Amino acid sequence: MSFTAANAQRAAETIARFPVPKSALISLLHLAQEQDGYVSDDAMREIAELTGTTPAEVKGTASFYEMFRFEPIGKYLVNVCTNISCLLNGGRELLDHACERLGVTPGETSDDGMFTIDEVECIAACTEAPCLQVNYRYRYRIDNDGFDQLLDDLRAGSLKSEIPGHGTLSQVHVSVDSQRVAGAADPAVNKMPVWMPPASDDK
Repeated sequence: MSFTAANAQRAAETIARFPVPKSALISLLHLAQEQDGYVSDDAMREIAELTGTTPAEVKGTASFYEMFRFEPIGKYLVNVCTNISCLLNGGRELLDHACERLGVTPGETSDDGMFTIDEVECIAACTEAPCLQVNYRYRYRIDNDGFDQLLDDLRAGSLKSEIPGHGTLSQVHVSVDSQRVAGAADPAVNKMPVWMPPASDDK
């Protein structure tokens, strides 16, 4: 099994929220990445079994989205923007400094396994350039000194509550009452309208 016992329970609860198990696929991919920091082949095989799909379907879905990783990366994924606004405000220099500080090139992970540096396209914070993301949490108008302080804070664990390890989207998990899950014997649920496509005249 790929999921821990606790996450296997979360996976079962997640699937129960949907009328069709396949609809839980992306949520389960995020759960796998939260557990291991990336989505392993074993995890995709297990997700396929849980959702009634094939590993190829799971990989095909996951590979469409940039946030899913299929190989181990650092605990902190640092995405440095070098698109036009950031480029004009020092984004390239910031990326070069980050790589030099960590002894890596874009796409590589530091020797201590803590940081993976990536060069990315626009991350939609053009008025706050240059900017970057750490595990998809934004840092705005950051210069070289600010980057160095960020690394020191992350290594010291002082930002743990603000920036969890890679793969954790939220540190608050949703719980749904058993009577509110898909298929529950709840009139409020069962009476909800279901959209159906219009009948086609094509034979």
